[in-house]
Order: sequence, then structure tokens, then C-alpha cells
Amino acid sequence: MPDSSWLVAPVREIHEEIRRTVVSACEQSSQSQMSEVADDGTGDTIYAIDRISESLLVKLFEDLVAVRQPIILIAEGLPTGSIVLPRGAHEKDAAWRVIADPIDGTRCLMYQKRSGWILTGIAPNRGEVTTLADIEVAVQTEIPLIKQHLSDVLWARKGSGTQGERFNRLTNERTPLTPTPSAATSLAHGFATISRFFSGARDVLAAIDDDVQFSLLGAGTQGKALCFEDQYLSTGGQLYELMMGHDRFLADLRPLLQPILQQRGLVPGLCCHPYDLCTEMIAREAGVRVTNEAGNQLSPQLNLEANVCWIGYANETIHASVEPVLQRSICKHGLSSVTG
Repeated sequence: MPDSSWLVAPVREIHEEIRRTVVSACEQSSQSQMSEVADDGTGDTIYAIDRISESLLVKLFEDLVAVRQPIILIAEGLPTGSIVLPRGAHEKDAAWRVIADPIDGTRCLMYQKRSGWILTGIAPNRGEVTTLADIEVAVQTEIPLIKQHLSDVLWARKGSGTQGERFNRLTNERTPLTPTPSAATSLAHGFATISRFFSGARDVLAAIDDDVQFSLLGAGTQGKALCFEDQYLSTGGQLYELMMGHDRFLADLRPLLQPILQQRGLVPGLCCHPYDLCTEMIAREAGVRVTNEAGNQLSPQLNLEANVCWIGYANETIHASVEPVLQRSICKHGLSSVTG
């Protein structure tokens, strides 16, 4: 098994360069320029802001990581979805499979609504069957808004816990950051969200949300709100919110909706992919419980195509109370597992 201990430092350096370049571009360009569609072909829409980070990704990984050990880099924006580095190396010689999202939360960032995130997960190369569960090193770095001076970085090696740093881009000061998930034992007076970003079957997701909250918190009191939601359009950002104690429960069930969308004569919508979740190991190392819709560890293959459901619970008490209710509601609304 190759040694992974050296990987965190160069990946953090790569992230810092992408962060610096993207923030600088946002400062020097208009919102309309950053939000121009650069490619609307197969896969997710690529915007102008995405091209900035994508152009750096291959060069930086080639210069800082592949110079030491061959890698397979998997990311959107690459001509075939992946590339073996250094150039000329063979896939069978690669020590690592690296899956990255140079900007997760593009839509939030390009309109300067909320931070985006740079995500990278690294697993030993087990060929095409390498999965998210094989990831041994992960780093996620916040790309702040131009009006925001602080940026957080979180990283982990499997079995070694989560570490973090808060960077002040005005003073270059760096301070240690320890993520601490919520220890609350109930969803009451906290944030709990079922993602329903896009149109088509929001009614089904809202019904599941109501089932969970009414089952656990009751019908509520007139004029009061017992639980809140936050539709943060970034999977890395959602994981961050769980790790930092801001959110108690999050579920992204979009792949389960595909049969319902088809019944309604609608095309399947945009879902979460493995690159969106390539840093979920950081959350698990911090103490967050992350599962698929069947309650098992996430294990999709490291590719750009797989549609992935995921559920995050801030702690084991929240997990024990919410999961049975959620599972019953999923069955009640006729949603079948995509993982079998």
C-alpha cells in the first residue's frame, strides 16, 4: 500500500493557488462575465468561472503530485473525464486515483451569494472498481466571496481525525480550526434540510421533510418555528455545515426521484456525483455520520457519472432518531433505492 502521509501538503498548496486565482478573477471581472455558460454539453453546465479553476488543476497536480508518484486525475472539464499524470505514464502504473471538483458551489460563487469549495479525494489505485470508500486523503478549501476575508480549510487522513485552518486573506494570518459537529440530541431549534434545489418533484421531497419533522417534533405551536432549513447549493458546503455544528441533519435524495420525474414526463435532473462527495471522509473523521439512502457507507465508483444519494447526521443520537423515520417516509412515498 503506497504511503499517503505526504499528499496533504501538496494538495493544500494546489487548493491555495486555485483559491487565490479564482478570488482574484472574481474581483477583476463582472458577475455577468463569471456566470457566462462556457459549455452546456453532456454533464453539468460549465460556466466561465469553472474554466479558471479547471485550467490550473491539471498543471498543478502534474507539477506538485505526479512528479513524485503517477496518478489518475478524475475531474469534470477534462476531455475524457480523466488523465494519467505525468503525461506518458500508463494507468496501471498510477499509485493513486485523485478525484477533484475545482469549484463545488459554482452557482453560489459566480453570483457572489455564498462561498464555493475546492474538493479533492485521493484513493489507492484499485482500477475502475476504486470507490469513495477507498479514499485515504481528502482536502476541502473554501473559496470566499470577494467581500469576505476569512477562508476555512479542512483535511483528513483515514483513521487520523480531521484538522483545519482558518486563513485571513487580508493579513495572511493562519489559525488552527477544529471542526465540532453539533452534540444536540434533537432537531428542535436547529437546521435540518432535505435538499430540493431544482424543480420537478419538490413536492415529494417537501412531503418527506414534513414527515420527518412532524414525526419527531410534533405539529408545532402557532406562531413558532421549531426547525429550520438551509438550501446550500454546494455538497462540500453542506458537509462543512455539518462538521462545524451549524446543521444537524442533511439529506440529498435526488436520484430516488428519477422514476417519479419520468412518470411526470420530465427528464431526470442534476444529481450529486462522486466528485461532489469526494471529501465526505473528512466529515466522517470529524464525527459526522454519512450514509447512503439504505444506511450504508457511501461506495460509488470514482467516476463523473454515478448519481449518488447521501445523508448526513451530526451525531449518533440524531442518526438513531432520524434514520428510521426517514426510511419509513422514503418507502411511504414509493421511492426505491438506487444502491440496491
